[in-house]
Amino acid sequence: MKRRDFIQKASLASAGVMAASPLLSHPFEDGVIKKLGFQAYTVRDVIYKDMAGTLKALRKAGYSYCELFDFQDGKILGKSISEAKAILDKSKISVKSIHVPTGSGKKVSGTMNHEFQRAIDDAKELGAEYLVCPWLNTDERQNIDQYKALTDLLQKCGEMCNNSGLGFAYHNHEFEFEELDGQIPFDLILATDPKLVQIELDIYWVRYAGQNPLNIMRENRGRIPFWHVKDLSLDEGKPMTEVGNGIIDWKQIFRHKEESGMKYFYVEQDRNFANNSIESLKTSLKYLKKINY
Repeated sequence: MKRRDFIQKASLASAGVMAASPLLSHPFEDGVIKKLGFQAYTVRDVIYKDMAGTLKALRKAGYSYCELFDFQDGKILGKSISEAKAILDKSKISVKSIHVPTGSGKKVSGTMNHEFQRAIDDAKELGAEYLVCPWLNTDERQNIDQYKALTDLLQKCGEMCNNSGLGFAYHNHEFEFEELDGQIPFDLILATDPKLVQIELDIYWVRYAGQNPLNIMRENRGRIPFWHVKDLSLDEGKPMTEVGNGIIDWKQIFRHKEESGMKYFYVEQDRNFANNSIESLKTSLKYLKKINY
């Protein structure tokens, strides 16, 4: 399964992300989105300088929960766990999940490969419900055997989380859908135990790879507790853009919330901001608040 031609994707987008049967799912909150979360990576340019002020601005904008990153060695976003928790508590923004690195290079405590229980304990102190494997470095995905080893690591981390009362998930990009040594890496990840390894579906990257997110939801019912919600532009390079400014039919996507098992979703935009990171999150929120699916 090679990446599809861009022109094909554009035509599929105009058809509404390839419709699936609306009978398979039900709207939630009467078809209106009432609570929104964000992935803190979006505001990495400001959250390190002023975590309290950034969270305050996003809470005022209407966000009520978040997903964090830069989590290892007893720290989150460069702060001690206790300091970060105090700031989060004051902001009234709750943490639902945290991205934890594999730690494949230098041995660092609190990563998937090194003293993972520390990450679990710190996540629980922050009030998180899940830990998520967010990314594979290029040297971790050179051949299919590395993905096979990854699945063992995912299973191990998932079991440790399960034993400690947390959930565990894997976050996709586009490269998991590219054929490698005659196999599709994402298929190997999906072959793990769904009770131990769930999926955080990044809808932008699924579409970027020429795949249909609704098919993935339908084939993995109840296994996708988190979505990353960011839009895809048809500009050169298919850059990210504010939700509502791209080609993805979000009304159609959100009709499949229950089918996928989605508990929370995070608005995210890594780059290509119309103005700045906070304003982009506000723009996306305003759009999502207005859609009625």
